[in-house]
Amino acid sequence: MRPLKAYIYLSHLVNNFIYLKQKHKGVSLAVLKADAYGHGAIRCAQALQEYADGFAVAFLEEALELRNHGITNPIILLEGVFSQTEYKAVDHYQLTPVIHHLQQVEWFLNHIWHNQIDVWIKLDTGMRRAGFMPMEFDNVLTKFKNHSRVNSIVDMTHFSSADELQSNFTRQQLDRFITTTHASGNLKSICNSSGVLYHPYAYQDIARIGIALYGLNPIPNIPKDIHLKPVMHLHSEVFSVRELKKGESIGYGGIFTAPYDMRVGLVACGYADGYPRVSSQDNFVWIDGVQSRVVGRVSMDMLSVELNRESQGIGSEVELWGEHISVSDIASKANTISHELLCHLKRAHKIYIE
Repeated sequence: MRPLKAYIYLSHLVNNFIYLKQKHKGVSLAVLKADAYGHGAIRCAQALQEYADGFAVAFLEEALELRNHGITNPIILLEGVFSQTEYKAVDHYQLTPVIHHLQQVEWFLNHIWHNQIDVWIKLDTGMRRAGFMPMEFDNVLTKFKNHSRVNSIVDMTHFSSADELQSNFTRQQLDRFITTTHASGNLKSICNSSGVLYHPYAYQDIARIGIALYGLNPIPNIPKDIHLKPVMHLHSEVFSVRELKKGESIGYGGIFTAPYDMRVGLVACGYADGYPRVSSQDNFVWIDGVQSRVVGRVSMDMLSVELNRESQGIGSEVELWGEHISVSDIASKANTISHELLCHLKRAHKIYIE
């Protein structure tokens, strides 16, 4: 078996959630979209089901996967539905759709509902991605308040810049949200991970906890006393050793030239596994507990590392991220975010540790 393994520490997941929920002091949803950010939605949901007030996923198929594995907690569909026919499953499986455009409203009104249903109405407060404009809100809200099958309504919006602490746009969004929804009488949801950790003035009734749930600071370069532990540790092994002479190059494009005679190990992990191809020269790994550098360009299925101990060789364990190295640091060097790397991790064998 290929030795690339993602160790998922479920106790860290639970402790992270409890910490964030206590910090928010309100109802808290665990966001499990994109297979729980690459961590495995089913196992994460099973670990969190007695602690989470509900789960949030992107679309119907993600919700059905949870329902079909016995998850009974409320499940929010953050993208809502993509056709009127999807409301049949929403009705049957007692899911909670987010309504964010007029076509979804029309589909909802045309569907023959058999059960009472909860809905979330999304307001666009400046992100300009999805949601109703403030001048549309009252009209849309009235349609759902007058619907006999609507059990409860939550008003929501989404912060676009909560991870940019120098920006005042988060306060502007909050002001627009409160101004538009204050008279609705509905519960409200606005804070994501950055909101919970950095914007306590914005706390509302319901938090939607995403990347921080998995132990990652959404603003990795800002020091903060937060008590989160990374849930995923990504490990592999050296499976081949090469001897490089001074002046020899390795990998595609020969971008690394050995400055001295050196030993290089090939590690079973590449960009097809979520490890970024760009900025690989600046990255480090830990081999048998010792820091070492990545050399040469990351390939699809493997990467090369310097072996700086005689004891290191075939079978040596390589930590790619986890205890010593944050996936956020690796992502930052690749000019991206940890979410992207985690979501691309499809080929690693997941090992769940309670």
